[in-house]
Amino acid sequence: MDLRKIVPACLLLCLAPVLVAQEKLPAYPPPAEVKAGFLKLLDRPKVPLDPKSKESKTENGLVFETLSIASEKKPDGTIERVPILVVRPEKVEKKLPAIIALHGTGGNKEGQRGLLIDFAKRGFIGVAIDARYHGERSGGAKGSTAYVDAITRAWKTKADEPMEHPFYYDTAWDLWRTVDYLQTRPDVDGDKLGMIGFSMGGIQTWLAAAVDERVKVVVPAIGVQSFRWSLENDKWQGRANTIKAAHLAAAKDLGEAEINQKVCKALWNKVIPGILDRYDCPSMLRLFAGRPMLILNGENDGNCPLGGAQLAFASAEEAYQSAKCPDKLKIMVAKGVGHAVSPEQRQAYMEWFEKWLK
Repeated sequence: MDLRKIVPACLLLCLAPVLVAQEKLPAYPPPAEVKAGFLKLLDRPKVPLDPKSKESKTENGLVFETLSIASEKKPDGTIERVPILVVRPEKVEKKLPAIIALHGTGGNKEGQRGLLIDFAKRGFIGVAIDARYHGERSGGAKGSTAYVDAITRAWKTKADEPMEHPFYYDTAWDLWRTVDYLQTRPDVDGDKLGMIGFSMGGIQTWLAAAVDERVKVVVPAIGVQSFRWSLENDKWQGRANTIKAAHLAAAKDLGEAEINQKVCKALWNKVIPGILDRYDCPSMLRLFAGRPMLILNGENDGNCPLGGAQLAFASAEEAYQSAKCPDKLKIMVAKGVGHAVSPEQRQAYMEWFEKWLK
């Protein structure tokens, strides 16, 4: 699904400041403690990047590169590699800012090609990767099949066995390694890196970039929400349905006749530990204060229910106010729109990167 598709006749609400009716933010640990904990949770031995070029071709003044880098050595001894698509201007006289774009569930890096072209035409280097178990990393499976299977395996992993975290977290590690790689490229300005993600990619954006200050400008699109709020307010269905088979497997193992709050809580706590408290979106967004962030949501998005999203908005607002840089935060909610990015929002993120990353 192309998450940049045009949404007809929508209005945009710029919510600043954002007021959350009678809802108090949870008490999260200090941001520094959250950052240190998340880095420790995902930490694993690094391997040399070992970039391997696959193809490079030039079309209409733009260069299209496909390559891969090494991300980690897995418990079975194999090397996990990250497939990358890079689109850049053909003639470059200086180092350019680069923007990483992340696809949604079932997508792939090629689905971001049009966006990378738009970035390159504006003087950026556009970069996209395949998330874990997507695209070239799916083993030939279509859509999100391999991804859902991997999450199901993670759920079934025994306590004394090595465990993957394919549900968001392992791709966050891959993004840190992608930033490592970009900072080695002679055509990239390593001090001017941006990140934008859609849906699943939006969640991976606020997870990975929150603790990586090398990413200077961020746009989490249709991915800002609160996992905790969705459980407490019976609004978990949209998120659970994106990987329904994994939730059904968990329900069966737990002796539940159907997916419910108990199933979601058990699965999420195991496969994405901490997502219901210290690593939930309202907590992680505080770590961006000081860096330009544009948040894009839809008013009627079932995957990111507005009530939970508003908690995240309020947390970000509070952090940016405390950091005395409220101008670096912008929140846009597309009125009447579900899980999609409107044309106005697309124009806004282009302008956001132009303003803060050039």
